[in-house]
Amino acid sequence: MLLKYKYLRATLVVLAGVAAAANAPAQGYPAKPIRFIVGFPPSGTNDFLARAVAPKMAEFLGQQVIVDNRGGASTMIATELVSRAAPDGYTILLNAPAHGTNPTLAKPNYDSIRDFAFISLVAESQNLLVLHTSIPAKTLKEFLAFANARPGDINYGSSGAGSTPHLSAELFQYMTGVKLVHVPYKGSGAGMVALLSGEISMYFANIPVAIQHVRSGRLRPVALSGTRRNQAVPGIPTLHESGLPGFDVTSWFGIAAPAKTPRAIIDTLNSAIVRAVNAPDLRARLLDQGADPVGNTPEQYTAFIEREIAKWAKVIKAAGIKGG
Repeated sequence: MLLKYKYLRATLVVLAGVAAAANAPAQGYPAKPIRFIVGFPPSGTNDFLARAVAPKMAEFLGQQVIVDNRGGASTMIATELVSRAAPDGYTILLNAPAHGTNPTLAKPNYDSIRDFAFISLVAESQNLLVLHTSIPAKTLKEFLAFANARPGDINYGSSGAGSTPHLSAELFQYMTGVKLVHVPYKGSGAGMVALLSGEISMYFANIPVAIQHVRSGRLRPVALSGTRRNQAVPGIPTLHESGLPGFDVTSWFGIAAPAKTPRAIIDTLNSAIVRAVNAPDLRARLLDQGADPVGNTPEQYTAFIEREIAKWAKVIKAAGIKGG
């Protein structure tokens, strides 16, 4: 009996030590710069957010966080790169909505859940339906009348198949019956250049990408893609309240690491991210550009990703949205 008691006590001590080690700070981490992979070229919303958050993370981590743009294939190039990286906390990924749509629209060479350790949701933002100033419409009703009179003549841009600008426009066509032509670009920066030049006529642009052009009067805003208004563009209604009840497409941005990254490292990164997005100066900057800071737990972010994949699988199939 005494022997069993001693064995049980020793086992409990070992288990307590394992639990304590799992919850302890990552000793010596980080000891070198962290590579922050972004699946889009420079100048878009993803790039803006990564470069805004990285210096704050570095401030709290005590090491550089270096943004590395690896655009292409609707973020799958960057995402696959991170899925195959060493799970040591020195390679992290900026997730975007394509992470939730690619499982349905494409066939990634990775598992969008199992191959990653999700750290935190960083920010959310809506898309803003903006028009080239040559289009005379100022409201949703006016634009629908203009578009319906010209079926198949209006080009809209996107930052790639599966991006929220693409999905917003496809859902818009599905709900309104208008016929538009999709012109994908390699990132939202290139799409904005095309819209400003008149190469395309409309774009469901992430607010941070379009806001300076809206404020300067170079683009005409019509409506937001979410269900609530945004303080960065006061006075702009939502599509939901403008005559398309239930229309809701929201962009989001989070950070993940390769699967099997030790929990102590995930917790260290999570703490730095949450502190960064809640820092008054960064928070004010994000809100001014139309991005709502979040910062949550790995468990909450993982559940969010799972919901996004399930939600968009239903929408994409129902609306007949194609990846090209």
